Amino acid sequence: MDSLQQQVEVLIFTSEQPISLEELKQTLDIAFETDFKEAVILESIEAIKKRFSADIFSFEIIELAGGFQFLSKPSYHHAIGTLLKLTTKKRLSQAALETLSIIAYKQPTTKTEVEQIRGVNCDYAIQKLLEKELVEIKGRAETPGRPLTYGTSEKFMHYFGIKNLNDLPKLKDFKEVEEQIGSEQNSNEK
Repeated sequence: MDSLQQQVEVLIFTSEQPISLEELKQTLDIAFETDFKEAVILESIEAIKKRFSADIFSFEIIELAGGFQFLSKPSYHHAIGTLLKLTTKKRLSQAALETLSIIAYKQPTTKTEVEQIRGVNCDYAIQKLLEKELVEIKGRAETPGRPLTYGTSEKFMHYFGIKNLNDLPKLKDFKEVEEQIGSEQNSNEK
């Protein structure tokens, strides 16, 4: 068997989704007919993280959505974003983004609650978010009619690069830009 570190590295590299510690352990246990300790696997992951933290690598292992995945380093995001803009035509509409943010912060929530906040019908936006697997049906509310409740999916966390919902920006993180060109304050000063 090659070193455990290399085996862990290749499993993380080849996984399309973040691979959990449990999945790594189960795969290694079956593949090599032994019982690997989670602590030993975690040590391997930490060693790989340390190695890929060197500036010569353009990617690193990130822990997100309950697992581990190779992702590009932030200093390369501008170039990657440019490529994606050139090659990707399907982006989330403003309505879908607004609907998704309400669901993310209020989950589990019903379509009616989302519509009350947005002030418009959200059938289409919710349907598109379900198709893109960014939201999922979480159950039914205990209110009259027992409407469906919606919440974000693991794909949502993966898509936005967060480990868990606690990583969502807090409202205090959003600051309004003061004194923009053309703002009412600036026009009153003239």
